[in-house]
Amino acid sequence: MGKTLFDKIWDAHIVRHLDGGRDVLYIDRHYIHEVTSPVAFLGLKNRGLTIARPNQTTATADHNVPTINQHLPVKDEQSRGQLDTFEANCKENGIEHFGLGHEKNGVVHIIGPELGFTQPGMTIVCGDSHTSTHGAFGAVAFGVGTSEVEMVFASQCIMQPKPKKMKITVNGEMKKGVTSKDVILYIIAEISASGGTGHFIEFTGDTFRAMSMEERMTVCNMSIECGARGGIIAPDQTTFDYVNGRENAPQGEAFSKAVDKWKELYSDDDAIFDTEYLFDASNIEPMITFGTNPGMGIGITTYIPTGTDLEGSDKISFNKSLEYMGFIGGDKMIGKRVDYVFLGSCTNGRIEDFRLFTNAVKGYKKADNIIAWLVPGSKAVAAQIVTEGLDKVLEAAGFEVRQPGCSACLAMNEDKVPTGMYSVSTSNRNFEGRQGPGARTLLAGPLVAAAAAISGTVQDPRALFNL
Repeated sequence: MGKTLFDKIWDAHIVRHLDGGRDVLYIDRHYIHEVTSPVAFLGLKNRGLTIARPNQTTATADHNVPTINQHLPVKDEQSRGQLDTFEANCKENGIEHFGLGHEKNGVVHIIGPELGFTQPGMTIVCGDSHTSTHGAFGAVAFGVGTSEVEMVFASQCIMQPKPKKMKITVNGEMKKGVTSKDVILYIIAEISASGGTGHFIEFTGDTFRAMSMEERMTVCNMSIECGARGGIIAPDQTTFDYVNGRENAPQGEAFSKAVDKWKELYSDDDAIFDTEYLFDASNIEPMITFGTNPGMGIGITTYIPTGTDLEGSDKISFNKSLEYMGFIGGDKMIGKRVDYVFLGSCTNGRIEDFRLFTNAVKGYKKADNIIAWLVPGSKAVAAQIVTEGLDKVLEAAGFEVRQPGCSACLAMNEDKVPTGMYSVSTSNRNFEGRQGPGARTLLAGPLVAAAAAISGTVQDPRALFNL
C-alpha cells in the first residue's frame, strides 16, 4: 500500500516509537518568538541544559512589537521586557535573532520562507499555532506549546501522537475577485471549525496547483482553523522556483540535488486517507465571516443564516455569537457597518496581498469613517512595497503603510480594535475579543478588505471595482 505525503515525511523523522501511540520526532527547523519562548528558556536554564542545536533555531520578534515608531523605545513596559528578555536569551544561547529594527525582522511565518529556512520535506515547529503556514512547501509543520518548545531546545526532538490524514481536493479555476483566502474560508465553512480535528490535511487539486506560493501559504496558514493539526501541499516547480536562490536554501549543485529529492514528495496513487472532501472552485465567491469562529463564513452576496436548523448547545452557541456581533439571522452582510480595516498578519501580510489591495484601491479614496491599518509582514515586504511604488498609490488613496509586526491579528500589542467596533480583517481568527476586548471581527481576503476600506461598509469587491 502506498504512503501519503504526510506519512513519508513523518516516518522519515521518527527517532523512536513510544508506548501509547506517540513518536519521538526529529525537528529540522525550530522557529521562536518573544511570547512563547521565555518560560522555555528559563526551564532549560533551571535544569542546567543548553540548546541542543542552536543553528536550527530561528528567532524573530513579532507579536508584541509596535507598528509605528519602531526606532523609539517600546512604550508598554511588559512588551519591552519581553523583547529585551528574548534578545538576551538568544544571545546567551547562540541563536540568530532578528529583533525589532533588524533588516530581516518580521512575522515568524513570513520571514522563514522569505529567508529560505523553510524547505520541502522538513519537520518544522514553533510555539505558535499558525506554524501550519510552512506546510505550503511540502513540510510537516505545526504549532507546539511552551513545554514542547523547551523539549525541542533540549533535544531537537518532540513527542507527538501521529494524526489521521485528510485529503481536501479543490478543482477548477477561481472566479474573478476570488482569492486563496476565500478558498480556505469556504472550505472551513463547509466542513466547520471542528471538521478537521485530529487530522493533518493535504490540499490537492488543480486549484491549488495554479496558486502561487504566497497563496498556498494563506491556505495552509488557516488549516488549523477547522481544527486540523496542520496542512500540507505537495511541492512542485512553483515551490522549487520560490526556494531557489534564497539566502538559506541549498545553492548551486546542492540545490539541484535537493530538488531531485523534493520531487519524491507526493502522495502515492494508492495512498489511503482517513477522510476526503471534494469541492468545485466555481462555487466559491468572495467570503466574509458573520460570527465568532472562522467556520461561520458565507459568500459576500448571501444572507446571514438564521440557525433554525440547529438544536441544543449548537443553537445556543450560534445565537450567542450573533448577539455578540450585533447581527440578525436573515440579514445581508452587504451594507453592514465597518469601522476598521486590517491588512496584514501571517495570513495576508505578504507582497502579493499588498499588490491586490493596492491595485483595487488605486484611483479611489479611503472612506472617512474607516481607520485602516496596513501592516507588512516583514521588513522585506515593507521594502518591496516602496520599490514597487505601492506606498505612493496607497498614500494617494488616503492610506498609510505601517511597520512590520503581528499588529491587529491579536490584542497583544498597541493595535487593538475598540469595544463594539467592527473590523474587516485579513487575519485568521475572529473569536470574541481576538482583536481587542469587545471587538467584532469579520474575516475576509484583501479584496473584500479593500472594498470595505473604500466604501466604509461591507461590499462585494467584484461589483465595487468592476472585477
